[in-house]
Amino acid sequence: MSESAHLPMVFGGINEEKYSNFQSARVVIFPVAYEGTVSYGKGTGAGAMAIIDASRNLELYEEETDAEVYKIGIHTTEEFPSSETPEMMMDGIYQKSKALVSSGKFICMIGGEHSISAPVIRAHAEKYHNLSVLQIDAHADLRDRYDGTPHSHASVMARVVKDMRIPSVQVGIRSISAEEARSLDENLPTKIFWAKDIVGQTDWVDEAVDSLTDNVYLTIDIDGLDPSLVPTTGTPEPGGLGWYETLALIKTLGQKKRVVGMDLVEFSKVGNFEAPAFLCSKLIYKSLAYIFEDETPKVRKK
Repeated sequence: MSESAHLPMVFGGINEEKYSNFQSARVVIFPVAYEGTVSYGKGTGAGAMAIIDASRNLELYEEETDAEVYKIGIHTTEEFPSSETPEMMMDGIYQKSKALVSSGKFICMIGGEHSISAPVIRAHAEKYHNLSVLQIDAHADLRDRYDGTPHSHASVMARVVKDMRIPSVQVGIRSISAEEARSLDENLPTKIFWAKDIVGQTDWVDEAVDSLTDNVYLTIDIDGLDPSLVPTTGTPEPGGLGWYETLALIKTLGQKKRVVGMDLVEFSKVGNFEAPAFLCSKLIYKSLAYIFEDETPKVRKK
C-alpha cells in the first residue's frame, strides 16, 4: 500500500496538526455531498470526497510559485450531508457558509452539483462589498427554474445575477437555452466569454479579469474544461477550456483582484476514473497558490 493511503482524509493529506487545524488555518475546505437536482449524469454527490481522497497524492510543493502552499494552513471540515429538499439544502449550506465566512477564513467549497454555489456566494456577498463572480462553466445556468425548482444546477447564475444582482463574468460557455438567450437582452449584470471565441488562446484573459470588481468569488464548474480532460461530469459539453488557459485566467485573477472565496463543483465520481479527481484537486491547489502567492512560504527563493 502506498504511503499516501495512510495519510489523513483531508485535503492534501496534511498530517501536521499545525497546518491543518481550524484555528490557525488561512483556508477552509468545505466539502458538500449533494446531487438533488441533477438532470443527466450521476455521481456528483460523491465528488467532493473523491477529490479530497485524490488530493492526498498531490505534491505539496507548487513549482510555479515556488511555494509550499499548505503551510498557510488548510483545514478540511466534515462533509456537509445532503438534505431532503433543495430548499432545505440551500438554507443549510447558507447558514454553514455564513458561519465559516464570519470566521475570517478563506472558504473553498467542493461539491456536489452547481446549485450549492448560490448560498455560498450569498454568504460572501453579505460580508464583502463590491463583490463580483467569475464563473468557469460550459453552461450559462441562467434558467429561472428547471425541473420545477429555482434551486437547480441549471439556475445557479440566475440566483446570482437576477436575484442577488451580483455582476458576473461567465467564461467557457458553449451551451445555452432559448430562454437564457432571451434573458441576455434584459440588461443582466453579466458578460459572457464564449468558448468558441477563447479556447486555445489567452489574449482575452485580461479583459475578462478587468471586467470584474475588486472583490471576486470564483466558481469553477469543472465541465467548463474540455471533457477530454474531465469526462466524469454531470453534463459534459465538447469544445471546452484547456488546462493552461484555465490556469492563465486564475493566475491573472489572483494577481489583479482580491479573491475572497471559491468553489469547484460538478465532478462526478464514476467507477475507477482516478485522473479527473486528481485534476480537480490540483486545480484547487494551483488556484490557492495563485491567490495566496504573496503569503506562501517560498522554497528556493530565487
